[in-house]
Amino acid sequence: MIVFTYLNLLCSLALFMGMLLVFVIGRRMGFTSSTVEYKGDKSSSGLLDGAVFGLMGLLIAFTFHGASSRLDHRRELVMEEANAIGTAYLRLDLLSAESQPALKSLFRNYLDSRIEVYRLLPDLEAAEAELERTGGLQTLIWSRAVKACETMGSVPATTLLLAALNQMFDIAEYRDSTSRFMHPPMIIFMMLFVLALMSSLLAGYVTGSNQDRNWVHAIGFTVIMSITVYVILDIEYPRAGLIRVDSVDRVLMDLREDMK
Repeated sequence: MIVFTYLNLLCSLALFMGMLLVFVIGRRMGFTSSTVEYKGDKSSSGLLDGAVFGLMGLLIAFTFHGASSRLDHRRELVMEEANAIGTAYLRLDLLSAESQPALKSLFRNYLDSRIEVYRLLPDLEAAEAELERTGGLQTLIWSRAVKACETMGSVPATTLLLAALNQMFDIAEYRDSTSRFMHPPMIIFMMLFVLALMSSLLAGYVTGSNQDRNWVHAIGFTVIMSITVYVILDIEYPRAGLIRVDSVDRVLMDLREDMK
């Protein structure tokens, strides 16, 4: 988390410094062009500037809304997984009394492993190792549940329990895939950085004809843009930065406490 936070801050700081630099360059270009007699239509250049700023605003809205939506979706998946595990655990009561203790013990170990996988993030190597342990527990739970159902010979119990186990494993797989692969392409973030620099250049160019050097607007613009990009990246990776989804894991922990 500390490494990701530092990298995110470094990217935001680099964007801040870059925007200030290109603002100064744009201002000098604007000052130079203002000393030359210009007889063209200035409204066309204003329309082009507005198009660039509008595109930048649209891209910011797109990336921010997408990151926020994915954050809410990840929270929903945690609650769905907790419900699926709880349902499957309750349906173990359909099995014979001698089959239940071993499976319930495996369920407790499985839930501990699921909690541990996301607690270890953003340590990817440790999380992957724990994820392999989770996969082994899934295989063991499934094989023992199938054997217990065959021993009972009850079709309703078999149908209900195996369907619940299948849903529990599917949600876990979907949640893992979402956390690893459900991110926008890197080109989107690159476009955001380029448009921010281009907008700063155009802003400096427009203010170049003004002799007064009011840096409040320039610094305010660059600070707001840098903070916005920082927040977008932090929301996009909620297991690595300051904005976390760890609080929703409490649902899984409460479920674990109920598994006596």
